[in-house]
Amino acid sequence: MPSTQSLISTDIDYERPGLQNGTLRVPYSHDRSAYGHIPIPITVLKGGDGPTVLLTGGNHGDEYEGPVALMKLIRRLPSMSIKGRLIVVPALNFPAFINGSRTSPIDRGNLNRVFPGARNGHITEMIAHYADTELFPRADVVIDLHAGGASFNHLPTVLAAPPADISRSAEYRRLVQAFAAPQTMLMDLLGEDRTYGAAVERHGKLFLCGEFGGYAACDPDGVAIVEDGLRRVLHTLGVTPDDRPPAPRHDTRWLKVEGARHYVFASRAGVAEPVFGLGDQVKKDQLAARVFDPYAPWSEPQEIRFAGDGVVVCMRSFARVEPGDCIAVLAADAQWQ
Repeated sequence: MPSTQSLISTDIDYERPGLQNGTLRVPYSHDRSAYGHIPIPITVLKGGDGPTVLLTGGNHGDEYEGPVALMKLIRRLPSMSIKGRLIVVPALNFPAFINGSRTSPIDRGNLNRVFPGARNGHITEMIAHYADTELFPRADVVIDLHAGGASFNHLPTVLAAPPADISRSAEYRRLVQAFAAPQTMLMDLLGEDRTYGAAVERHGKLFLCGEFGGYAACDPDGVAIVEDGLRRVLHTLGVTPDDRPPAPRHDTRWLKVEGARHYVFASRAGVAEPVFGLGDQVKKDQLAARVFDPYAPWSEPQEIRFAGDGVVVCMRSFARVEPGDCIAVLAADAQWQ
């Protein structure tokens, strides 16, 4: 039978106590390096008995608040005493991160749409396969940190995926409340099973992710929300019992995206003028945007209207649009079931 073991190697011993800095070595043979590899930085800290927490960022390479918060955490690890194990990968899709792009410059792979990956696949598929076969099985809790990237700005929001196992619901809610983001949005994968989150769900692990900025910038408020939230979650899990994390600054607002009525798409190419701001409360049939035709500036712009009520949680940063481009995402107030 063909091997299912990942071709990615590492100098990290996940079972060794103490602090290790190393790399995941993704084989990459190309014109300028016949026997080369891509080194993805990884840090592991293992202490006494306790849970394993996997922390990742850079799933998309143009999202920076999470990676910066994780790099700052890595700098703190030598002085920390923990119970359990922390596995920290600040930029999982490292080629995309170094390139500052959503997808990999090598194979155009979107890491968040290729799970469970492939042992013998392209670079991005190999990274997904390693995460799915080596990282997720080791973890008890998985946290993946995102932002809107170059094409979007996003309200700082935890995306919550309540576990299928109802008996773990209270434990999961405790982690969400400990993070205490300004917004918490209940996720619905709508049948999309290629994502990082869907893969973690198949492993039956507790999963948190979130969106903490956008515009391919590094928002200091977003970084602070991530740093403080992670400290509270790790303390709540008992991983950092000696830490004294800051008290929550936000009483989280519970939200949920309710299908197609909460998405605003362009149906014509042109230049879009939004008639709303991030965080605005909007109504059904309210004007959302005007799309102007640069080739016929004298013509009437197309008017796009909201299809439902809600708060604007995400808005496009690029004014130039093509048919099918998402201009905004709304969410409605919700309650934890």
